[in-house]
Amino acid sequence: MDHMKINFTVTEFVFLGLSSDPKVQLVLFFVFLFFYILSVVGNIIIITIIQIEPRLQTPMYFFLTNLSFLDICYTSTNVPQMLSNMVGSKKTIPFAGCATQMYFSLSFGMIECVLLGVMAYDRYVAICHPLHYTVIMDQSTCVQLAAISWASSFLSSMVINVLTLSLPYCGPNVLNHFFCEVPSVLRLACTDTSLTELVVFVFSIIIVFIPFLLIIVSYARILLSVLRMRSASGRHKALSTCASHLTVVTLFYGTAIFMYMRPQSKSSRAGGKVIAVFYTVVTPMLNPLIYSLRNQDVKGSLRRAIKRQKT
Repeated sequence: MDHMKINFTVTEFVFLGLSSDPKVQLVLFFVFLFFYILSVVGNIIIITIIQIEPRLQTPMYFFLTNLSFLDICYTSTNVPQMLSNMVGSKKTIPFAGCATQMYFSLSFGMIECVLLGVMAYDRYVAICHPLHYTVIMDQSTCVQLAAISWASSFLSSMVINVLTLSLPYCGPNVLNHFFCEVPSVLRLACTDTSLTELVVFVFSIIIVFIPFLLIIVSYARILLSVLRMRSASGRHKALSTCASHLTVVTLFYGTAIFMYMRPQSKSSRAGGKVIAVFYTVVTPMLNPLIYSLRNQDVKGSLRRAIKRQKT
């Protein structure tokens, strides 16, 4: 049972980051700083518009508020550390700091998976059962679904992190990554990690793949319902409300499945870092742009808010 005790032989981890070239690091610093500011400001704008606009007080936008707040938390867990490493001479993180970052990063990633599944179910009910929508998706149900998304993900992340940190880490301590993530940390364990990798894979199926199946089934039913609509305007309106969500799902799930649902022995470390950039930096930055540019309700509310400020 000794190997199950948390081993503090390694007191800190060293990040290799995305590049060792100082000039490249400087360019990346400004690029990712811009992305980070855009992500935080964009998501705050989305949250603010939804809160002040009475027309957006619906279940769909309640979940979008959750998603925007989540994206702020998710990107803030990793990007500031990455930016600091790019311009600082010391590219290290304490063991406890790595454990904390790994826990919250994984938690927020899992929450996004579950929340996107819930949002797909919301669209299914709205389009396929419009007369019962307000009854099925009442305020209590929405709050419960959001709470389940957050609580189940925090608990799942706790299990994975306890198993990961229970392995002995006796050196080396160099992470071929720009933040602490389970797959990269597991590579540094001084023992066989097969059991932990299996647990990660099982939880990936539960937290990633099951919501993904819910999304596929929901949109399959939505497509069948839309095809039966006689009105072209009705079909266009139904599909337009789903376009933003489908775009976000494709971006996030495509990268998450590629990263977590494949054997570690076959993973490309350089490719893994590039994929990680997409779901930790790029996707949270694109989400508010996607929802503001492709969603007529949000665009209309934004225009009205700007007009009110001018007057």
